[in-house]
Amino acid sequence: MVHSVKVKVLVASLLVLSLAATYVYFAYLAPRQLVLPPSSNQVVELPPPRLDGPMSLEEAIANRRSIRRYTDEPLTLQDLSQLLWAAQGITDPERGFRAAPSAGATYPLELYVVVGAGGVVGLPAGIYHYDPHEHAISLWLEGDLRDQLCEAALGQEWVREAPISIVIAAAFERTTSRYGERGIRYVYLEAGHAAENVYLQAVALGLGTVAVGAFYDSMVEEVLALPEDQDPIYIMPVGHPA
Repeated sequence: MVHSVKVKVLVASLLVLSLAATYVYFAYLAPRQLVLPPSSNQVVELPPPRLDGPMSLEEAIANRRSIRRYTDEPLTLQDLSQLLWAAQGITDPERGFRAAPSAGATYPLELYVVVGAGGVVGLPAGIYHYDPHEHAISLWLEGDLRDQLCEAALGQEWVREAPISIVIAAAFERTTSRYGERGIRYVYLEAGHAAENVYLQAVALGLGTVAVGAFYDSMVEEVLALPEDQDPIYIMPVGHPA
């Protein structure tokens, strides 16, 4: 009788330990994988980018400033189209070259747009992923996640207050697989090229932005549900200057 009870206790203990180990693995140790929501296949085609505007390049450079205060006025889809095209849009369809230079045309950058409620006219709140080949965005995650992104960015209020934030992430292996460790530097350089294009395009549109590099990488990865091979580099809030 005593032996039977001991066996039952041992089996129960092993079962509890097994369940606990399973929980710890999936909660903390399992590789981060992207689980897309049912609505993630929703694609929004962006208006074609304009190739001329009322402001010269020289004037945009002269007026470029880091802007951290924004009004509640939403952006338009045309605004969003221009900003994403300036960062990573295809400018040479035959060869696939983009607006920002890339070492060996490896193009490691991925753009995500965190859209707040009412942040873009006609676009529901959510996180969207930019496809430069189709010049379209697809819904990545639903809901207004600006509060969570702001928390990940050490509470910088402009991340919460801006109608949108463009997050520049990178899949480093696309470049390092060709250039080795030196490719890490190339990726950061490329992110800087893209970010400056966003700055200048924002100025030309009468908008403002600021390059944010202070954030907890792991928290931004979690908020955006980034694929395991991508790391965030910039958060760029964008809005109409207050």
